[in-house]
Amino acid sequence: MTTLRALMQPHRIVMLLLLVAVVIWCAVTLRWDWIPEYAPLALEGLWRTIWIMVVTCILGFALAVPLGLAQAVGPWYLAAPARAFCTIIRGTPLLLQIWLLYYGLGSLFPQIPWIRGSELWPYLRQAWPYAVLALTLSYAGYEGEVMRGAFSSVNKGQLEAANAFGMPRLTMFRRIWLPQAIRNVLPTLGGETILQLKATPLVATITVVELYAVSSRVRSDTFIVYEPLILLAVFYMIIAGIIALAFKRLEDRVPG
Repeated sequence: MTTLRALMQPHRIVMLLLLVAVVIWCAVTLRWDWIPEYAPLALEGLWRTIWIMVVTCILGFALAVPLGLAQAVGPWYLAAPARAFCTIIRGTPLLLQIWLLYYGLGSLFPQIPWIRGSELWPYLRQAWPYAVLALTLSYAGYEGEVMRGAFSSVNKGQLEAANAFGMPRLTMFRRIWLPQAIRNVLPTLGGETILQLKATPLVATITVVELYAVSSRVRSDTFIVYEPLILLAVFYMIIAGIIALAFKRLEDRVPG
């Protein structure tokens, strides 16, 4: 009932009516006859977008935890490289990082005989490993700085109490420090995950076929410009909404 009352506010009713009008206008005046032909390619691009985002976020966060910990409490010989890595990643464009890895390492590997003859070569000759590596390092660089603040924000009294009771450092980290740090930055992690989703179109510049690459393919084949972009925006909004909802549910379930 409360939700219904919130939706019945005048400004929200006007926005809803405008949205319905835009949807009807798009359905009636724009061309959508190309969808059946490109639907399989679009589903492939959607799947690739999702798995690239999920894999790079998981791997990037796994790297961000030691990066943040090194900066928060590590000795200088660990803190300095971690800080330098985060600074470089955050200070350079992601597109530049993708190109440096793809056109740099990607052009260097073919000149090394033992790499060309290894079992990794069928993968290294493709574009997607460099896209995954670039997005993983980018996510790690940003989240490493976030985790630095998260580790520093955990109440030191709890850590001192656990240490006084003789709890091993690894157990203390696993049961107290890391869970509380993650809980403190869950809203930020949700926002960064959505930003990671929005960064995936950049991998189309190195021939990885994801959602944006599919819309570009439709535009180049049919000369239809607006319809693929509108549909692309809808897909991204739906995925972003699911991510935001998932993190909101996770925040509600995690005890404060």
